[in-house]
Amino acid sequence: MDRLREKINSLKLDTETAQEKADEALEKVKVLEQENLQKEQEISSLTHKNSLLEAEVEKLEVEIADAKGAAEEGAAHGSANESLSKKLASLEEELESSDKNLRETTEKLRQTDVKAEHFERKVTSLESERDDWEKKYEEILEKYNTTKAELDEIAAQLDNI
Repeated sequence: MDRLREKINSLKLDTETAQEKADEALEKVKVLEQENLQKEQEISSLTHKNSLLEAEVEKLEVEIADAKGAAEEGAAHGSANESLSKKLASLEEELESSDKNLRETTEKLRQTDVKAEHFERKVTSLESERDDWEKKYEEILEKYNTTKAELDEIAAQLDNI
């Protein structure tokens, strides 16, 4: 019977220990859920903040020219400003290159349009010339047939004589 009581006490202790662990685990779950909720709220807040910052980026692009002058003055303040200046210069070179390519492409397109118009006019002119030649050919053919008929008639009359 003592063994049974010891066993029961041992089981009670195990149960209490398990209950304490379960309570600790539940408390940890609550803490983690609270942290998770805070993180989700923070993510939502940061997402909103990100969209606002993207809108602000467009406004700041206008101010890049002013920032370039400030960046050159701030070069003495550290390597961080220096790297920003290099990045800005790189972007400006890329922009200039893109602008140059755009101008070249636009010029080539304009030249192509001019050539296309020239060739269209030339085709129209050649078609008109072809129509004139066809008309002249038909007139000459008609004259030829008329003259041939007259010649055949004269030849027939000469044969009859």
